[in-house]
Amino acid sequence: MVDSMNKKIGIIGGGNLGTAIAEGLIQSGFIPPKHILITKRNIQTLHDLERKGVLVSDKNEEALRYADLIILAVKPFQVDDLLSNLRKEIREGKHVLVSVITGITIEHIAALVNKKISIVRAMPNTAIAIQQSMTCIAAKDMNEDQLQYVIELFNQLGKSVRIDEKLMNAATVLGACGTAFAMRYIRANIQGGIEIGFDASTANLIAAQTVKGASELLLTKGSHPEQEIDKVTTPKGCTIAGLNEMEHRGFSSSLIKGLVASYDKIAGD
Repeated sequence: MVDSMNKKIGIIGGGNLGTAIAEGLIQSGFIPPKHILITKRNIQTLHDLERKGVLVSDKNEEALRYADLIILAVKPFQVDDLLSNLRKEIREGKHVLVSVITGITIEHIAALVNKKISIVRAMPNTAIAIQQSMTCIAAKDMNEDQLQYVIELFNQLGKSVRIDEKLMNAATVLGACGTAFAMRYIRANIQGGIEIGFDASTANLIAAQTVKGASELLLTKGSHPEQEIDKVTTPKGCTIAGLNEMEHRGFSSSLIKGLVASYDKIAGD
């Protein structure tokens, strides 16, 4: 395992995702700020990171000259031109490319680079901004130390799991679109809370913290949702009455159909 405190990271793309990754790595203490170089055409927006000690540049090639591990955080339509222009700077046996770009396959990146290098595809979600992302990782031509380092890096930004690349579309639906689905459930909870007597602010707090607590139970204890449900569903109680009414109205089937509809859309595009 490479010592993260001595490794340098280049982030190409200083937008919301690129800066969130840099901020999270700094806040976690995973790497010193001076060991991160981030690029963006307009570096004016990177002054907060620069004040924290991060190196900034408007030249993408400087990231490759500075660091061995390169995180690609640009827009999908920028990938082809970007890698074509940077190909001569990419070194076999030196650079590891980590792409957090939606919809761009490892095979596509490998064809553009046309060199024998390690390539990782990572799919975080928007909670990366608060170091609570669920990041799915697929890799090609990587040794175990390299892969474990990348997994450790994304574990600083939440939790990560390695998957087959063929599941990346499914990961996008479950882990990224899933954030919106969870938010819609919370919003409905808030609306119901208002209807039964709470003001909006209090209903928001109760609904959000309740969902957070439920998630932490599963993550901390490793239990199945039904085990935790059983603990709060007493015979003839109010919880089972509410659950049964939701199921009669198609709660679970609607959610599953929504997930499948999102998957069909992303797979068909």
